[in-house]
Amino acid sequence: MKKLYSLLLLLAVAWPGAFAQQKVDGIDAKTQGLTKQQGYFNTFWDEKTGRLLLEINKLNQEFLYVESLPSGVGSNDLGLDRGQLGDTKVVKFIKSGHKVFLIQPNQDYRAVSNNADERRSVEEAFAQSIIWGFKAEAIDGDRVLIDMTPFLMRDSHGLGTSLTRSGQGAYRADETRSAIYLPNTKSFPLNTEMEATITLAGSPAGREIGSVTPDAAFVTVRMHHSFIQLPDNQYKPRVFDPRSGFFSTDYMDFATPIDQPIVKRFINRHRLEKKDPKAAVSEAVEPIVYYVDRGAPEPVRSALIEGASWWNQAFEAAGYKNAFQVKVLPDDADPMDIRYNMIQWVHRSTRGWSYGSSVTDPRTGEIIKGQVSLGSLRDRQDFLIAEGLVQPYEDGKPVSDKMLKLAIARLRQLAAHEVGHTLGLYHNYVASTNKRASVMDYPPPTVTLKADGTIDLSDAYTAEIGSWDKRAIIYGYTDFAAGTDEAKALKNILTETLKQGEVFIADADSRPAGSAHPKAHLWDSGVDAADELNRLMVLRKRVISTFSEKSIHENAPMATIEEVLVPMYLIHRYQVEAASKVLGGLYYTYAVKNDGQTITRMVPAAQQWKAFDALIGTITPDALALPETLIAKIPPRPVGYPRTRELFKSRTGLTFDPIGAAESAASTTLSFMLQPQRAARLVEYQSRDNTQPGLIAVLDKLIAQTWKAPQAVGYKGELQRMVNNLTLKQLLTLAATTQAPENVRSIALLKIDELKKWMYNASLTAGAMNKANLLYGLSQIKQFENDPDKFQPAKSLDMPDGSPIGMGDELECGVGR
Repeated sequence: MKKLYSLLLLLAVAWPGAFAQQKVDGIDAKTQGLTKQQGYFNTFWDEKTGRLLLEINKLNQEFLYVESLPSGVGSNDLGLDRGQLGDTKVVKFIKSGHKVFLIQPNQDYRAVSNNADERRSVEEAFAQSIIWGFKAEAIDGDRVLIDMTPFLMRDSHGLGTSLTRSGQGAYRADETRSAIYLPNTKSFPLNTEMEATITLAGSPAGREIGSVTPDAAFVTVRMHHSFIQLPDNQYKPRVFDPRSGFFSTDYMDFATPIDQPIVKRFINRHRLEKKDPKAAVSEAVEPIVYYVDRGAPEPVRSALIEGASWWNQAFEAAGYKNAFQVKVLPDDADPMDIRYNMIQWVHRSTRGWSYGSSVTDPRTGEIIKGQVSLGSLRDRQDFLIAEGLVQPYEDGKPVSDKMLKLAIARLRQLAAHEVGHTLGLYHNYVASTNKRASVMDYPPPTVTLKADGTIDLSDAYTAEIGSWDKRAIIYGYTDFAAGTDEAKALKNILTETLKQGEVFIADADSRPAGSAHPKAHLWDSGVDAADELNRLMVLRKRVISTFSEKSIHENAPMATIEEVLVPMYLIHRYQVEAASKVLGGLYYTYAVKNDGQTITRMVPAAQQWKAFDALIGTITPDALALPETLIAKIPPRPVGYPRTRELFKSRTGLTFDPIGAAESAASTTLSFMLQPQRAARLVEYQSRDNTQPGLIAVLDKLIAQTWKAPQAVGYKGELQRMVNNLTLKQLLTLAATTQAPENVRSIALLKIDELKKWMYNASLTAGAMNKANLLYGLSQIKQFENDPDKFQPAKSLDMPDGSPIGMGDELECGVGR
């Protein structure tokens, strides 16, 4: 025993580190010979090991953390674009012994109070998140050195999860194929930027990932990380109002007195202050400056600058002089640098959405950086629309410049729209019915017919900011002089906005197929949805009746006529959706108590029946038929020009299928008319007001104008029978779906039973083709009756891809998805 004790004593003298905590080297010694960048956080690059070290001199101090995707995957369907931002997080480094944690406090639940105990009680009540754990490489007092490499070399943007969710395969970050990307790893006084090249290795399973990668087993992108100093406390949050049109930052404040709302809501906006708040018009202390991607070619770049600059009109209305500016990004600037509000020109393999997103302080709603991503194929889709409308390619004649003018006009509007999101604004989908009052709506091109029957594109898109946009910016950005009662002043602004007839209706009330607001919709136009649909059908008839090979370039394969025909044949597709909302529609606003707005009002019956007639007008044989001379000019696709999702689906193999094209259009109209929530409202509203149309009357009239209408012959007869089958299919679907309440399903069953009896009697005297149609309908009803719960009607042909309008954001814009 004594010998063992002596041995241990000798060991303790010889190797004191074996019985005491090993001393950690100082930072200077640890970083000697490494490449240093000084800034918000100092970084050290170790060329020999490929490691990036970070010096923490701000323990327990909160800052902003944003991860982003400076180089993307290149597919709209996968939604992993160059410039895409992740969430903005408030984080801080904390040290525990030789461990360092990057922790995210819970900003959703707070106690805004001077009482530390009250604040702590809330902090301890809700979970926080440790984003990452580090081992201290060196410690000097309150300064700690950590290795950022593992943190940066991970799949921080969640590409693997996204690819798996979209059915593209299973992927994980491969460290052997990943490394720090030094050109975009920089440190500035207020922000430190770090970037890594990340390769995700996996087993590809989907078509999309294979179409945009050289080797789908290895997907290499870059992921960026920004550590940003928190803004100072001089920013004053502005209260959110549902009528204002702004996005909001919300949280629960447990220090709130019991007689006040516990949820605090503030609008998202940039910091902007007048040099002289007392002046009616003043320059800004620091203007808002946006920078356009140098990779955008001309004339695109100039269009983006001009369109984005429209917002200065709105800031002028709010009392500022030259407070909103747009410039070209300097040569040496990094687009992902937090100091630059960016308008990026983003390439993808297919057309897709554009977005306006922001880095926003989660504590206050202050926008730190705006990030706009504009899809580069959008202008080509608008050019395609114009080719179909103008048909400019005549032998021996110069090609019109109308297509380019329309495409550039749309880009100006699109730049303004997406920048609007980064200023804090929602979509406003009711603006199109009020003289195009907002660039925050989704606009179709305004196309008219001249007296001589030619197409007029001169007013296709607006060329300035809208009246609603000005009112929104006045609410969000007015800098009130000291002593102003801000709550009263903001209320007065909204009162004046309503007085001017400006109304705001956003995405949740506009996008769903079963939504009810008759004026809130995407890609629609005109004060009255039904009138505008009728107008478009007249224009469409004119365009289709004269459609020819003049719509395609010299030496283009004749089969490519179909590419230009698609947006012409479906030019009414979004107005159909708008008109369908009039059926069972409800006018409403985001009214607040005593603001004088109409809260709710059912759409009058006469207006609903007008919309019904307009919708039926889109599925008649005359509306659906194509000229025989045109059909004969569209051969099967030649070698090198395969069919794509931008073309009509076909039931006739390789040949162009005019009945299939009509089926996709007609099925869309009918599915909107008999949408389950719409049907439920028709029943409910008539029960409350017997002047309302009601579902029974709507179904009776629909059946009368399809199955029971005089039957056409030939090609138009086939179109009519196709519409008959679609009508029955939608009726059976309505009776079977659990999305519809029982009262709707019972009415559908009643009408199916009545139609069955009529069809049987009609089949006794019908000619061969009509009898075949009737017997097929009876067989479908019998199949449904045998097992309604398992009834699955044959799927109708889908329309070619639509939104984002090209053939016709969400999701554009994404917001601004």
